[in-house]
Amino acid sequence: MDTKHIIWAVLVAAIWGINFVVIRIGLDDFPPILLNALRFAATGVIFAWFIPRPNIHFGYVIGVGLVLGVAKFSLLFIGMDMGMPAGLASLVLQAQAFFTVIFAALFLQERPKLEQYLGMGIAFSGLVVISLDLGQAAVVSAFLMVIAAAACWGVANILIKQSHADSMLGLFVWASLVAAIPLFTLSWVFEDTAKITYALTHINLKGIATITYLVIAATLIGFGLWGKLLKLYPASMVAPFSLLVPAFGLSSAALILDETLTPIKAIGSVLIVIGLMVNIGLWKRFRQIKKA
Repeated sequence: MDTKHIIWAVLVAAIWGINFVVIRIGLDDFPPILLNALRFAATGVIFAWFIPRPNIHFGYVIGVGLVLGVAKFSLLFIGMDMGMPAGLASLVLQAQAFFTVIFAALFLQERPKLEQYLGMGIAFSGLVVISLDLGQAAVVSAFLMVIAAAACWGVANILIKQSHADSMLGLFVWASLVAAIPLFTLSWVFEDTAKITYALTHINLKGIATITYLVIAATLIGFGLWGKLLKLYPASMVAPFSLLVPAFGLSSAALILDETLTPIKAIGSVLIVIGLMVNIGLWKRFRQIKKA
């Protein structure tokens, strides 16, 4: 992978890692599905005027909007609202890398190399170690919601890859427009009407800042770059970079939200980073540089 594209991937990981802290702060002011609806509605309504619809079958736009926008992010937001800490959510969601590799092998015939299997195994063991430190039953339920979100992300990665969109940014903007109406409908049906009304009539600067970050940084910049990487490289090579997200998520949650990193979580995080290094060949490159 080109050095410039590795930098892109790390930048996306940083944006998405901090994004979990932003979501946690936003959930203090908005019900989870409503927050998700506002994020995608703002992205679609504002930027669809300036960014053309991608020249692909509209079914891919609908699929990405429903799977990524509606399913994946609603499950994530609900899981965090149920009690999943921001830092831990940033780590657990990276199970998407495993789902992506599996789905890519099944539907795209992208066969992982031996070191990718090894890297995924090491990283997966890190997730297992983290799961041992969950504790409360409510957090276990939230954990399962985030795992389900990770599976949806894996499906979305395959849809994005198969779409061959000429404009990945256009794909995400128009997929956001597709996601908005179902999300507002789900919020109205399943969330407390009084809470929805209060949240919409008492929006403050913190709420505006939250939605702005979710729209500009996490969606336009994050998914725009992510989509380009998926267009340029095999999904099995791109997806593991998201395993860096917990490094930024856990650290920013500790600094901003005072979430503690237990020894068990620290061990799990180290395993995930090692798994990523093995998966993308950084471990081999380091050894070659050291020998030289």
